[in-house]
Amino acid sequence: MLPDPSRLRGGLIVSVQAPEGSPMRDPQVIAAMAEASLNNGAVGVRLESPEHIGAVRRRCPKALIIGLWKRTFPESSVYITPGWTEIQAVWAAGADVIALDATERDRPGGAQLPALLQRAKQEVGACLMADVDSLENGLRAAQWGCDWVGTTLYGYTEGTASLQPPAWPLLGSLREQLPAEVLLICEGGIASAQQARQAIDGGADAVVVGTAITGVDLQLAAYQRALGA
Repeated sequence: MLPDPSRLRGGLIVSVQAPEGSPMRDPQVIAAMAEASLNNGAVGVRLESPEHIGAVRRRCPKALIIGLWKRTFPESSVYITPGWTEIQAVWAAGADVIALDATERDRPGGAQLPALLQRAKQEVGACLMADVDSLENGLRAAQWGCDWVGTTLYGYTEGTASLQPPAWPLLGSLREQLPAEVLLICEGGIASAQQARQAIDGGADAVVVGTAITGVDLQLAAYQRALGA
């Protein structure tokens, strides 16, 4: 069953993640941050790895969870829920929505995105969020069955490396051309409450904020650089 759009529109989704090697990456720490986010008005949380999804689902059974699994493979630059194994694991862990890379890049093992999306729909009935970098990829993902489209990878792929998130130009183009029933999510580079408001005013149904709220490691590193430490 698809999440209720009325619960999401105009809302904040908090990405609760931590880098490898950080003490913040402990599942119970992630679950505590997720609960704090939800208690303070977040409409959902975006989580990485089956372990973290499961920890939050147990602690916050009614939470709306957008789940993904970052895995790297030598033959592909796709790392956000790249294949069927990752889709199954994210769903089994308790995600309501499965987020995955929906760019045109070659996937590990030669997997084809249309077939992968079709299988996810048919075999698990999942709500799917396409993480994209361009208008073409966003429209294609919607055509192939994705229920949500996010600007997550704008500035983070080979074809958009010269661009800087937030994805303001992409957001407007997607809003104009996506089918009305596809939810548009602004994600990537949102660094302030004012920018979150700008995303909603620019046509996003909801906005995802991560580092600016939960990214202790990256935030501290930025302060250290600014102070010349």
